[in-house]
Amino acid sequence: MALKIYRPTSPGRRGMSGSTFEEITKDKPEKSLLLPLKKKAGRNSQGRITVRHRGSGAKRRLRILDFKRDKIGVPGRVAAFEYDPNRSANIALIYYADGEKRYILAPLGLSVGDIIKSGSDAEVKPGNTLPLKQIPTGTLIHNIEMETGRGGQLVRSAGGAAQLMVKEGRYALVRLPSSEVRRIDSDCVATIGQVGNIDHQGISLGKAGRKRWLGWRPTVRGSAMSPRDHPHGGGEGRSPIGLPGPKTPWGKPALGYKTRKSKASDKMIIKRRVK
Repeated sequence: MALKIYRPTSPGRRGMSGSTFEEITKDKPEKSLLLPLKKKAGRNSQGRITVRHRGSGAKRRLRILDFKRDKIGVPGRVAAFEYDPNRSANIALIYYADGEKRYILAPLGLSVGDIIKSGSDAEVKPGNTLPLKQIPTGTLIHNIEMETGRGGQLVRSAGGAAQLMVKEGRYALVRLPSSEVRRIDSDCVATIGQVGNIDHQGISLGKAGRKRWLGWRPTVRGSAMSPRDHPHGGGEGRSPIGLPGPKTPWGKPALGYKTRKSKASDKMIIKRRVK
């Protein structure tokens, strides 16, 4: 999908860019695949803010996506491509032969009218879903399962693609977009191809208001605060933070602090991502 550059008719328009939505063929979502989406402004079930700088934004409805791709052996036709406000990738509306409708992530190279299929006997082409043991090595894949039957959890954002490196007995080695190499059970399924809307990362918002439409509230630098409000605050003019490393308003290390505890899945990581 190409990008459009806005004419600098105002300071906010200068440098602003957006998507042309060339791939979008349907502007109204499928009503049977919608759910209400309540805004929580970063608050958890106790009402405490656990994610900062979230709130307001345009009203959205949740599109129910099929990450499991468990319609084994049932062919489906691509009816339309739609915009999804809840993710960077576009979505494709699929009409299956048994009359059911589902949304899937729209991969690069898929067109309206194409037939997709899931299962071990599916052809290796964009949009089809197969177990890793049935996919040739070197193939680009996305929407990858980590546990059999759980549904795709890896590589789901716009332009994302992992590569199936090698198969070793029960497991397959997959190189993720972060350059991490991970061992995944060969019975887990993945979708062939690269996620579409590859120009998404080139979008420039251009003004603060557009960030607010997306549900993001302003972020204030700690060095602009007073000492009572932030560990970086205070001082005459601009001053160094006076600490070995940056901290959050609550004094926790903001960088270099290990947030990943020891997990059972650590043994599945062959090569860590490049920081």
